[in-house]
Amino acid sequence: MDFIKKTFLLLFLFAFINISNSQERIVTGYVTTLKKIALDKAEVKVLSSKVVVLTDTTGYFEVSCSPKDKIKISANGFVSENIRLDENTKELSINLKFKSSEKNVDLAIGYGHIKESDKTLSVTSIKNEDGSKFRSYTNMLDVIIDSSPSINIKNGEIIIRGEGSLLGSNAALILLDGSQITMTQLSAIEPTVVQSVDILKGGSAAIYGTRGANGVVLITTKR
Repeated sequence: MDFIKKTFLLLFLFAFINISNSQERIVTGYVTTLKKIALDKAEVKVLSSKVVVLTDTTGYFEVSCSPKDKIKISANGFVSENIRLDENTKELSINLKFKSSEKNVDLAIGYGHIKESDKTLSVTSIKNEDGSKFRSYTNMLDVIIDSSPSINIKNGEIIIRGEGSLLGSNAALILLDGSQITMTQLSAIEPTVVQSVDILKGGSAAIYGTRGANGVVLITTKR
């Protein structure tokens, strides 16, 4: 009799665990671009149920998901991202990569994902999609100098003409895949591994705050 009771208890526990694992839960999150700009009306799709919700003006969303579910985040003018959830996922922070071009800026603004004041048009944008664009260069500094007539080198710093402060350094901010790097680190980058270089200044660089006051050099690798 004890054996039957124990067996029944084990079966009950297994059934309870399976029911608990299959129960849906609410996952919340924020969708941004360039780390700071909230994306409005970005699409958040649960792949198992096909349920779709849109982010609000702050980039916030909440959606019902199953454990170990997948959600897809997408917005016009941005690279979509698939997120695999686990049992512990309760809140997400997703930063969508912007597809740098005037057409995609118009799409992002037209669909209401970003405001006109948030647009991130580059002064210059050069791509190395087929791998041949930077092949003739031996270092990234030459690539950057040739990318725009607004660029020059002074006292070992990248200077973007038309930008600068009266006090302190006038050096442009250099970002490699989103992380700040030095001129020494820049010189060590092999041009053939770089996918694109974007030069930002003025309002385009304002999203980087005081760090971008002298302009920004964005380097994206093929990784």
